[in-house]
Amino acid sequence: MSISFADRVKVPDDVLISNLQDESVILNLDSERYYGLDPVGTRILSVLTTSDSIEAAYNTLVQEYDVDPDVLRHDLLALIENLVAQGLVQVSHV
Repeated sequence: MSISFADRVKVPDDVLISNLQDESVILNLDSERYYGLDPVGTRILSVLTTSDSIEAAYNTLVQEYDVDPDVLRHDLLALIENLVAQGLVQVSHV
């Protein structure tokens, strides 16, 4: 799957997210598997799913975190690919 920074990320209807303090527990109702995100992963998922595009989320996150922009770009794509593979998010092409 080719992911573009112009794409948008959303949580499917069959996925539930519960926030516990700064962390998240994600349940895929189809597979009945639980996943956990630490505070950074939780923030990234929140920004991704509320932004108009992955690029907009990237721009927000690069301002918030002291991280090399290229490292963030790589890690962001890797996280999205992993979440898609687990059925936790969907990427829509704009």
